[in-house]
Amino acid sequence: MLLLNTHRDYGRDLDPADAATLGPAGAAAIARHLARRPGHAPTPLHALPGLAGALGIGGLSIKDEGQRLGLGSFKALGGAYAVIRLVLEEAAARLGRTLDDGEIDDAAVRAIAAGMTFACATDGNHGRSVAQGAQLVGARSVVFVHGGVSDERVAAIARFGAEMVRVAGTYDDSIVEAARVADSQGWTVVSDTSWEGYERIPGLVMQGYTAIAQEAFAQLPERPTHVFVQAGVGGIAAALAAQMQTRFGADRPFFTVVEPELAACIFAAARQGRPVKIAHGAPTVMAMLECYDPSPLALRVLYRAADAFLTAADSDAIEAMNRLARPVGSDPAIVAGESGAAGLAGLLAALRSPEARAALRLDDRSRVLLVNTEGATDPTRYAELVGLSPDEVSKSRPA
Repeated sequence: MLLLNTHRDYGRDLDPADAATLGPAGAAAIARHLARRPGHAPTPLHALPGLAGALGIGGLSIKDEGQRLGLGSFKALGGAYAVIRLVLEEAAARLGRTLDDGEIDDAAVRAIAAGMTFACATDGNHGRSVAQGAQLVGARSVVFVHGGVSDERVAAIARFGAEMVRVAGTYDDSIVEAARVADSQGWTVVSDTSWEGYERIPGLVMQGYTAIAQEAFAQLPERPTHVFVQAGVGGIAAALAAQMQTRFGADRPFFTVVEPELAACIFAAARQGRPVKIAHGAPTVMAMLECYDPSPLALRVLYRAADAFLTAADSDAIEAMNRLARPVGSDPAIVAGESGAAGLAGLLAALRSPEARAALRLDDRSRVLLVNTEGATDPTRYAELVGLSPDEVSKSRPA
């Protein structure tokens, strides 16, 4: 399904607080942070002319977050960054001096971090990032996961020293439980979704994601005409939409938010013009996007800066994974997980519909930017859906 943005705030400037967090100043802050992170390098941006030709569009590029900071997901940019920022702020307040990202190994800072505990709920990737950030600064992390999170994803989080807690129900249930326990224990919740009275920390998480747009526009030979970005609670979509809005204003690329049709909470909120929690139904293969309650902070941005909202079927996501794994012509092979391929899934769904193609103004001159938000974070599941292991796909890339 496709819905063009008709919200009353559409096209207006961002709220000043959101512009400060997610605009140029926010992107500059995460850039300074990443410059100090050991082993960090911008993720690759791949041109896919073969696939673009097959789809009848002018150009196609994909930013590959499957190679971000060793975590295999764009979430590496958010949770860890927020944890480090919060530790440095607490240490600065206690020590009475200004601290920068280069001081996370300072003995006094680490002593303060050792007394801090960070909690979060996750479908998999956000928890890895929070746990990694806590490990980097010597803090404790407790990560809450619902029953649908695979054992492989749980093990990947636990490797960073996190204490794992299983919660009955959905991702949204795990958010509630994480907040409840953290409040009772005096822990700090680092969530990638917001709620009333809780926006600053999700804002820091989203600020981390602005690095994707900053890098992409430095890597692209020319500005895209269209951007398709997937959404769960809406954080990455809002972060990138905010970057487009603050960089280009009315001349920004046409921005489409893509969700699984089985968990389209942003789509529902766009249709009703207000935040709405949707009913839990059948699980989607796009497990990292299986969210039923949108982030109000993300919605506030998307109401102003997104042009369209689109849902994609599980079959679209599986097709997208396979198209990226088995490239056209000289295009590179890309390992994209079920949720990582969702942007392409949305594009495929739109191009199959003459009405959607026309509404989105997609034609043979369109230059589309996508984000592969995750690689094969569950390798077993990836192999089931693609028929190749992640290593087999990676080895098929040209040297």
